[in-house]
Amino acid sequence: MQSTEVKQLIESNLADTQVAVEGEGCNFQLNVISDALAAQSPVKRQQQIYALLNDYIADGRIHAVTMKFYTQEAWASRA
Repeated sequence: MQSTEVKQLIESNLADTQVAVEGEGCNFQLNVISDALAAQSPVKRQQQIYALLNDYIADGRIHAVTMKFYTQEAWASRA
């Protein structure tokens, strides 16, 4: 699976969410930028992302995913 496919999948299913994807092949680091998700508990936000990726994890197209969540403001001001 390509990083562009992961980005498109998440952004098209979660309104007002941007994703910066790092990695290739089957290992990805997701930087998820969303005020709505950042306001949720860590478990809730991960559940939403995994719900979108589970089929790809199950069939082996994605092997490992790590996630970091940012508000719009935090993403814009990161150093």
